[in-house]
Amino acid sequence: MKAAVYKGEQRLEVEEVPTPTAGPGQVLIKVRYCAICGTDVHAFMYDVAPPGTVMGHEYCGTVTEVGDGVDRWKVGDRVVGGGGSPPPGMLTGTRAHPRFNYRTMGFPENGRLRAYAEYVLLEDWEPVPIPDGVSDEEAALCEPCAVTVHAVRLSDIKLGDSVLVMGAGPIGLLCLQTARAAGATSVYVSEPAPARAEAARRLGADAVFDPLTEDLEERVVELTGGLGPKIVFECAAVPSPSTLDQALNIVARDGQVVLVAIAWEPTPLLTPDWMAKEVKVQASFGTLPEDWRIALDLIRSGKVSVEHMLSDANFLPLDDIQGAFESLMKPSTQLQMVVRL
Repeated sequence: MKAAVYKGEQRLEVEEVPTPTAGPGQVLIKVRYCAICGTDVHAFMYDVAPPGTVMGHEYCGTVTEVGDGVDRWKVGDRVVGGGGSPPPGMLTGTRAHPRFNYRTMGFPENGRLRAYAEYVLLEDWEPVPIPDGVSDEEAALCEPCAVTVHAVRLSDIKLGDSVLVMGAGPIGLLCLQTARAAGATSVYVSEPAPARAEAARRLGADAVFDPLTEDLEERVVELTGGLGPKIVFECAAVPSPSTLDQALNIVARDGQVVLVAIAWEPTPLLTPDWMAKEVKVQASFGTLPEDWRIALDLIRSGKVSVEHMLSDANFLPLDDIQGAFESLMKPSTQLQMVVRL
């Protein structure tokens, strides 16, 4: 089968690798779509993925083979590649280590093939079924939607709260919608790229600001009656000027800043500006199994729309993945890029 293998030093090569087969308790998935995640781009950009890695974790596909002892799946079942509940007592991924460090331990499963490949082998508990009413294209974005569900569920958001989402990339646009679904009455968005800002407007943002040309703090504080938003979701991770410091300045007294994006470079903070407000900071990383099921239901019910990320221009063949990663290393106006396999 074809797979995009990371060779190190910002180089991906599409090559033939052995097609796995399903052993006892396993299922083989034919990948149909795999979205390109920002964390994969970071692994490429900062060369933290070990050579030989096949990345890709935002994907959907079809069961093509079931191993002995598997009775929950049959050939032809549509699934998303993750989000299943592990057996009792079994921790997985980032939650398996009590002091997990994403920068140094971000690829603990060295050698495991992920979904920038034609087939993926999973334990039978790992996939989640795609419900009727959710297309394969939509299901490919279940994982990033689940990331924002996780962030919103970790937040202190309450019915009627005002919210600011910083950054209108794929995660920010999904966070806008999941925050609204959780009860936010007013959702404001900060985004300098015109195409992304327009997408936020189409998805119902109450106001969208360009932080490069407008005084974001002044505008948002004014719209919230001089208080500032109760919750800020930091989905930009720009180190300079620091969007985290900006979020802490903008948020209301006793409010909360939720870190969703990952800053890979030092991010300066000037603490006297906002410490007296006694704000809270909540880190959010990854997902829990329930987040995937909630995400699929939000997409199925129409409370979250991913159509803005699914035009023909957003899809590319596996052979073009090197160029896609190189383009995503720079400031981008892309809403989402999805590999079609």
